[in-house]
Amino acid sequence: MKEDTVRVLMLGDVSGSAGMSALFIGLSSLVRETKADIVIVNGENAANGFGISEENYRTFKQLGVDVITSGNHIWQKEEIYHTLDNSDDLIRPINYPDPCHGKGYTIKRKGSVVYGVINAQGRLMMNPIDDPFRKINDAIREIRKEAHLIFIDFHAESSEEKEAAAFFFDGKATALVGTHTHVQTADEKILPGGTAYITDLGITGVRDAVIGSDPAKSIERQLTQLPIKSEPASGKGSIQGVLITANKDTGKAIAIERIS
Repeated sequence: MKEDTVRVLMLGDVSGSAGMSALFIGLSSLVRETKADIVIVNGENAANGFGISEENYRTFKQLGVDVITSGNHIWQKEEIYHTLDNSDDLIRPINYPDPCHGKGYTIKRKGSVVYGVINAQGRLMMNPIDDPFRKINDAIREIRKEAHLIFIDFHAESSEEKEAAAFFFDGKATALVGTHTHVQTADEKILPGGTAYITDLGITGVRDAVIGSDPAKSIERQLTQLPIKSEPASGKGSIQGVLITANKDTGKAIAIERIS
């Protein structure tokens, strides 16, 4: 690896105990193989498929995760609110209104390199919260005072909204990656301005399932249209995400590689 580049692992939504087990078994070897300098993981579904617990948070840190992003399920476990308010490595979508717990971006130093990480949530087919485009733009202006490397987790349902955000922030961020749908897409690319993009990182959990959930429960819900609660699928978990190589001086992405 060239001295002027960094390698960043961004991993898809960790779903339940199978996802946590996959990280426990595979993350350290993945970091060694990829020579990753920093690890960013979406952890909003770690607690039995919904939310993140204090125990999950401590486990993420013990496994070497540097920044934990989230999404609409971050509010499921009230026990995590204190950590959201007091930690610089667990963030929630930046476009929730200001009275909400936590913050939507963080600045992390590893060695001599400073990284900015932003979390945002889409609005199409999701709760109509504040404008993610403007909120991300405001955060980029603040982060630029300290860092050129900026990584955005855009937690959204709509592929159109994610792609629009990627082109809007092309050249302003090192990478914008989608999360939330738990299905890894095959459209990884470097945009003209030097921003790495993929519509969805995928899932760290059981892939032989319905977006990480028990297929039987999902089928029953489709057949009956009743509000049946999803349950995390049991089985062997795997890790999905991307490895991004970027120039640490310019903040431009050089390469993006899918991991599955």
